[in-house]
Amino acid sequence: MSSHITIKLFGLIKTLANNQADLTVHLNGRRRVKDLVAVLDSMYPRVGELVHTKRVLVSVNQEIAHDDTEIHEGDEVALLPPFAGGSQDTDSLSHEALLVRVQRENFSLDEEIDRVRARSKRIGGIATFLGTARDWSKGYAVSGITFEHYEGMAQKKLREIRERALKQFDVIEVLILHRYGTIEIGENIVLIVVGAEHRAEAFKACKWCIDELKQITPIWKLEQTAEGQVWVEEHP
Repeated sequence: MSSHITIKLFGLIKTLANNQADLTVHLNGRRRVKDLVAVLDSMYPRVGELVHTKRVLVSVNQEIAHDDTEIHEGDEVALLPPFAGGSQDTDSLSHEALLVRVQRENFSLDEEIDRVRARSKRIGGIATFLGTARDWSKGYAVSGITFEHYEGMAQKKLREIRERALKQFDVIEVLILHRYGTIEIGENIVLIVVGAEHRAEAFKACKWCIDELKQITPIWKLEQTAEGQVWVEEHP
């Protein structure tokens, strides 16, 4: 049995595959991730190498897959380069949805803090992390930044981070927000807001959230420099 599998491409992988957003491959016989990678080896050796060295992950139905994961007709398959860490009308979102967002628009720090503050009068400390677009990176000037994200999976991972933070730390509320699209230097990029009875737990949870976001959320950063465009893979 043979089948055609469509793969979503992001970030650096899109560039290596001649700037294609999707790639269709033909599989004969068994349809496991390892079989898919074998085809990629012949089509785009550099992409295959990155998968073999685990620099690039394979996801099936928005979950990280392994070599023996079966791929079925209609499954959503994607290649995920190292993480960087649709536009929404916030007026139409529920309170719960407002606490985890991936959006194109800029945001107000005060409004987002108030959203967490309103959760409970027990909140006595609020810790925040605000990431902004800087004009210098790894020794070269940056004139602009573009963020690409895996729609659906990015939101899913942010929800997981929020839920885990609420369980692992003695906190009352957590808000996680990340922008995508083109962002001007100096603008806001990402925000974590944690409300707790006491500051110590709020600080710990806030740091954990941003660290985890950088590790598991499929969002990629493209920097504009005088030398050209650079996909960023490392995030201290």
